[in-house]
Amino acid sequence: MDKLKRFLSGNDTPDEESGIMAQLNEGATLSWSTRIKAFIACFVIGILLSLLGSFAFFFARGLGVFAFFYTLGNLVSLLSTCFLMGPWNQIQKMFHSTRAIATCLVLGSIVMTLLAALLWKNPGLVLIFIIIQSLSMTWYSLSYIPYARDAVKKTLSTCIV
Repeated sequence: MDKLKRFLSGNDTPDEESGIMAQLNEGATLSWSTRIKAFIACFVIGILLSLLGSFAFFFARGLGVFAFFYTLGNLVSLLSTCFLMGPWNQIQKMFHSTRAIATCLVLGSIVMTLLAALLWKNPGLVLIFIIIQSLSMTWYSLSYIPYARDAVKKTLSTCIV
């Protein structure tokens, strides 16, 4: 469990004697169990917001409400990982060279989804950007699992060929 904590927090070296500032910072942070609980709560809230947006679209036919809640749900789910690694470390990992394109696609599709729904009021574009948003979020999430992207690429190439 300690190795997982160190990996997610970005500290791959074992704890050695640290300075006063590091000890103060460690004392001011959340405990590991609190971080896990906050991550799960935030992730579940994000999923519920996305579902609420979907229900609003099908029952109230509100394209703007759908796009807002669906996108807010994805953002909350994405930000839930900040509880595991810390916000600064999360931002650094998001824009690491292996996932920078996926991160830009996620953020760009979020913006385009909101523009298509709220300004252009075009349901076809909203659907396209939601699909792009979901696929890029999946690809982004797979970047945190070792060799997961390679497995998906091999599976897709096998199915296509």
